[in-house]
Amino acid sequence: MAVLTALTRSVGQHCVKRSKLSIYPQNFPSHTSRFQTLRTLILEPSLSQSVKLRRLSDSDSGIVEVNLDRPEAKNAIGNDMLRGLRHAFEAIDSDSSARVAMISSSVPKVFCAGADLKERKKMTASEVHSYVNYLRSTFSLIEELQIPTIAVIEGAALGGGLEMALSCDLRICGENALLGLPETGLAIIPGAGGTQRLPRLVGKSVAKELIFTGRRIVGSDALSMGLVNYCVPAGEAHPKALEIAREINEKGPIAIRMAKRAINEGLESDMASALDLEEECYEQLLDTKDRLEGLAAFAEKRKPRYNGE
Repeated sequence: MAVLTALTRSVGQHCVKRSKLSIYPQNFPSHTSRFQTLRTLILEPSLSQSVKLRRLSDSDSGIVEVNLDRPEAKNAIGNDMLRGLRHAFEAIDSDSSARVAMISSSVPKVFCAGADLKERKKMTASEVHSYVNYLRSTFSLIEELQIPTIAVIEGAALGGGLEMALSCDLRICGENALLGLPETGLAIIPGAGGTQRLPRLVGKSVAKELIFTGRRIVGSDALSMGLVNYCVPAGEAHPKALEIAREINEKGPIAIRMAKRAINEGLESDMASALDLEEECYEQLLDTKDRLEGLAAFAEKRKPRYNGE
């Protein structure tokens, strides 16, 4: 089994980079645009004990994992965890070596139970507004990462937990997964992107039903409606997600970033504008060393060695 080693390099630069931002109440910054393998895992320092940033090494170098670890609250997102999530994704955003990110949980039978309602009960209306804005902008940061993101869902992904998964590019769940947006039962609505991202995945009518009723669905139903990419036997979501991450990690990293941009931005445009965007993204790949390496590897019948150049 691999040895966990502490990464000596400080990530304080990420904190300095954000220190000039305006702040919300409770020091929330405004938005700017376990599974252990035989390989070494490198642990990054974290602002929160409930969020761990891990970087796989050796042949899996380029894969990073954000691990949720707040078992006493079923990974409910309180202020401390939210700051930890923001810090982790800002670190990934500024790391040019990261090629694909996974979000997983170390808590059995739960991905994320949503917002911490015990903390919420003690907040004023103004504090709730600031918290939800910060949560929404953090999930938007996940969505706007240039690299692919994969949510690894075992057990419950409810409310803000499902909204976090919706902000990822891909979702892999176990058969034991339980997904839902129960906010209307609390006389509120999904406020961290759920009302917008869910219908874009499953269609307007299905999204309305799930949000209006607050109904919870199992993994197989999530797969049939297109909410997740794969539903695998319970306990096997992480190996499946790692398999996909490895496939992505082998591809040209600049090409992956351009493909994500072309798809995400193109879907928000008319077809003519989207095709212009595709051309722009393609042109950015023509003078890269990776493109030449891909052609050379094909001619020499070997696996390409891409460096992101």
